[in-house]
Amino acid sequence: MTTEDLSSSRESSRWFYVWMAGACALVAFGGFAPTYLVPVAAGNFDGPTLLHLHGILFFSWTLLFVAQTTFAATGLFERHRALGLASISLATAMLFAGFKAATYTLEHWIGTEYEAAARAATIVPVSAILTFSTLFAAAIANINRTEWHRRLMLCASISILPPAVARVLFVLFAHSGAARPGLAPPPLNVVELALAPGLAVDLLVVVAIVRDWRARGRPHPAYLVGASYIIAMQVLRIPLSTTTFWYSTTDWLVRFTS
Repeated sequence: MTTEDLSSSRESSRWFYVWMAGACALVAFGGFAPTYLVPVAAGNFDGPTLLHLHGILFFSWTLLFVAQTTFAATGLFERHRALGLASISLATAMLFAGFKAATYTLEHWIGTEYEAAARAATIVPVSAILTFSTLFAAAIANINRTEWHRRLMLCASISILPPAVARVLFVLFAHSGAARPGLAPPPLNVVELALAPGLAVDLLVVVAIVRDWRARGRPHPAYLVGASYIIAMQVLRIPLSTTTFWYSTTDWLVRFTS
């Protein structure tokens, strides 16, 4: 490969992350449009302030990720690094808001016939935010290893998208009376149902792996680590969600976020 070809390949690689960041933003905004964005715009959403804060933080992440990848692609590395400091604060806020939003619904159903299902269901958002936080921390730890950093950051951004896809499925298949999905009684198999949107979103990681395979001749280890961790969390939470350990954990989460 000539020097010119190598330079062209690197430039193409940088813009690939911009396109992937755009895809993440499209999934996030498109998925939540029917049940959140449109009702809010129409004044028909009556959820608590917490859910608005949660939405602002997580939507802000997708926009920040687009900005960060664009700065890197266009060579504006000083802006990329400056915004990177803000991303640490944002990710930290997302962690705590994610925990609080997860326990909000649980608290509503404690003491009712749906308590067991609600406790099990809580593992879905909690495991998602933990997956994101771990991958984000790994990306920050590898900030001087560019190839690892940007791939782990992409995996982190993909890991928080399943709820958006799940909202689309909710709109398509939920009964007409369920106007407020956040407070709808959780089905007994909600954790198993969450596996489908999770695996659907994982296809974005597959796209990135295939792109690596074509460009490098093999997938980068960062994708193998990130994808393995994401899938493991999505699968292992199914048997874990009904254990005594998890029910005790939900009690701790409620106390921690109250």
